[in-house]
Amino acid sequence: QVQLVESGGGLVQPGGSLRLSCAASGFTFSIYTMRWYRQAPGKERELVAGITSGGGSTNYKDSVKGRFTISRDNTKRTVYLQMNSLKPEDTAVYYCNVRRLEGDYWGQGTQVTVSS
Repeated sequence: QVQLVESGGGLVQPGGSLRLSCAASGFTFSIYTMRWYRQAPGKERELVAGITSGGGSTNYKDSVKGRFTISRDNTKRTVYLQMNSLKPEDTAVYYCNVRRLEGDYWGQGTQVTVSS
């Protein structure tokens, strides 16, 4: 079965950095676009970044452009989100996502808290 396991979240001061990882299993990772979403308390889940199957194309939410970088290692079946210059408004639970024909799959999420 499809499994997505996120890690790397934590508490960081404004201006700091974190690197999230999402380890995938149960499907052919290398042929799917992968995405990171986030959900802050009281808000809807929103797309943060996406990366195509071979890593050749990426897209970002406007507010994270220039600060976040999505990447993937198909040999390790892992997608990453490098987050720099973090701001309090980046505080949220971050989720890894894959969209297959039968629907969306999500990890359990990892909490990112940006606070002094």
